[in-house]
Amino acid sequence: MALSEVHWDHQIPLPKLAPVQAKATVALLALLCFINSYDGEFVFDDSEAIVNNKDLKPTTPLNNIWSNDFWGSNLSSNSSHKSYRPLTVLTFRLNYLLAGGLHPVGFHVLNIILHAVISSLMIDVFAILIGGLAYDEEGRMLNHAPKTSLLAALFFAAHPVHTESVAGIVGRADLLCALFFQLSFLTYCKAFNRGSDRDDRFSIQWVVVSLLLCAAAMLCKEQGITVLGVNAAFDVLLICNVNVYELSQRLLLRKNPLDVSEILRTGLLTRLALMGLGGLSMLYARWRIMGTGPPAFTEVDNPASFAENIFLRIVNYNYYYSLNAWLLLCPWWLCFDWSMGCVPLIKSATDWRMVWLLLLWCVLIGLISQALCSPDSQRRRTMTLGLVLLVVPFLPACNVFFRVGFVIAERVLYLSSAGYCLLLAYSLGHCCCRWPKYRKLLRASVLALLCVYVARCALRSHQWRSEKSLFASALSVCPLNAKVHYNVGKNLADRGNTTAAIGYYREAVRLHPTYVHAMNNLGNILKERNELIEAEQLLSKAVSIQSDFAAAWMNLGIVQNSLQKFEEAEQSYWNAIHYRKKYPDCYYNLGRLYADQNRHVDALNAWRNATVLKPDHSLAWNNMVILLDNTGNLGQAELIGREALRLLPNDHTIMFSLANVLGKLQKYKESEGFFLHSLRINPNAASCHGNLAVLYHRWGKLELAKKHYELSLKLDPEAPGTRDNYNMLRRKLDQLKRHTP
Repeated sequence: MALSEVHWDHQIPLPKLAPVQAKATVALLALLCFINSYDGEFVFDDSEAIVNNKDLKPTTPLNNIWSNDFWGSNLSSNSSHKSYRPLTVLTFRLNYLLAGGLHPVGFHVLNIILHAVISSLMIDVFAILIGGLAYDEEGRMLNHAPKTSLLAALFFAAHPVHTESVAGIVGRADLLCALFFQLSFLTYCKAFNRGSDRDDRFSIQWVVVSLLLCAAAMLCKEQGITVLGVNAAFDVLLICNVNVYELSQRLLLRKNPLDVSEILRTGLLTRLALMGLGGLSMLYARWRIMGTGPPAFTEVDNPASFAENIFLRIVNYNYYYSLNAWLLLCPWWLCFDWSMGCVPLIKSATDWRMVWLLLLWCVLIGLISQALCSPDSQRRRTMTLGLVLLVVPFLPACNVFFRVGFVIAERVLYLSSAGYCLLLAYSLGHCCCRWPKYRKLLRASVLALLCVYVARCALRSHQWRSEKSLFASALSVCPLNAKVHYNVGKNLADRGNTTAAIGYYREAVRLHPTYVHAMNNLGNILKERNELIEAEQLLSKAVSIQSDFAAAWMNLGIVQNSLQKFEEAEQSYWNAIHYRKKYPDCYYNLGRLYADQNRHVDALNAWRNATVLKPDHSLAWNNMVILLDNTGNLGQAELIGREALRLLPNDHTIMFSLANVLGKLQKYKESEGFFLHSLRINPNAASCHGNLAVLYHRWGKLELAKKHYELSLKLDPEAPGTRDNYNMLRRKLDQLKRHTP
């Protein structure tokens, strides 16, 4: 089972470090690469997975994380992505509790620490895969390839393709999955830490623990189940010392019959049966939890999977594989999203990009042949296990077993990159053995490559610190990606630069003419700029493309209301409510429509629905109070206002409206209290000073009325009616002075 000292290891151009020193070095390099992302913002998918995810909040029952998906939606929902990662969500919730809210620093710091720990543990994983499994008399694992495993771990710690997983908080799923993946593998290896020299002994308990850790990896991210494949390959190739090439020759050519008793004696079949049973149980449980149905993805998410021609579908899948391989080889062109035209489909066998497919398979076939047919047993096992670690974790993302919701995702390469780093370190060791006179050049090359990796990681993690820099960085990588232009436009709009946002939204629609979200956002901006005709055209087109787009229906209703197309606006609002049953904002806007038509009862009912669905809907509460006030229903207005303030005790707008009602009811003292409380919250509200002055004027407190009239006019000299009231008060005060003896 254990190999002798790896013959190329001493040629690796690195010093031989003690185990603790080696792990500390790798951890420090990992920290150096990504430390500048520690104070980054919540960006991109963090908004949905963290900021808007109610499962993180202490007020949400903890049990919810076991029935909801990664984004906080119920798994039984048709809109759920079916990504079941409760352990990852649990760590987000712990971050929230420890920080006392949504403070991104704690989230980022934990991600960086996790990557450093994983990178350090990779030394042990690589040491076993390269040099075999052996223990000293005290049960400590021996490292027969200290330099090669250190070099591979250094490459892993600094590989720029990991930036999305480390600098993006949502990448926590990949980090935790990788950690439990490693622990499952290392625990499986512990099953063979024998207390005697008998070769047929292994610990079933450690195998079971390994399966439990595999389940934990799967509860962090679905990719975690692939550790069973790595464990099985390790068992066959290193524990049982099976020569796969020789075995295949025996089976295919029927020469020298296979000695089954030898395999049975090692307990391999028992272990494989345990792992197979465990894996099937996990998949069945996952299938049941998912609701027995796969997630629904659209052509925009993964266009190749919707190609009708099976040949073109396979060709494009293989082209995606080649692009993933290129990201490992040359991680310079990195992008937060590779969908929506970023990678145009290959539609013909004459497309020049077919060269990349052929090159990929030529390289893979060459590596496989070397892994299987090399006369050097150490080389065979190292290359085979490196390929296993490269390919097996990638299988869930390859579109073969099920359709995935992306074209390329750098985060799915986090584990697969370990196999690449192992093969790269082995290749450098092999080159050092073959060309010893170029050893200095190779040492310089290794140092240069690590420096380039560190610089690229630092630059890329800096880009991940804010949405502005992240989205802008993608424009040069994927200029044909409509989603990139959409996200740049959205970020600009959120920061108030709507003029620049319009250009990016238009470009997104040009690149992807059915991009309904870009149409909706562009229509919203045009609505605010009073360009209502074009806004109506865009929003109408959006709902004609996607009839269940509730937000677009609501926005279309707002535009139609502004254009005084009242019947069409009402129908648009009801369409929005039909497709989204719980839509308080739509009920609010429907109430405004009814109020404009003097349908007061309908308006009140609509606003009441809004507050039932969203009890803190301040605008709906306030509008009810104002409408009842304006229609003379002062008693009901008072009741609604008091009910609203019980739910929103610090809402100054509702205090202001209720104070006006109480003043009309001649409850001057209470009215004064609400006006003053409102001014304490919002002291520069000219209208509040003006209305308080009117209250004092009626109440006979003329000096206080004069004071607040003057404050109101100072804040807003053009306030309607205030100057007339002030002049009236001054005349009254002058009269009083003349009549005063």
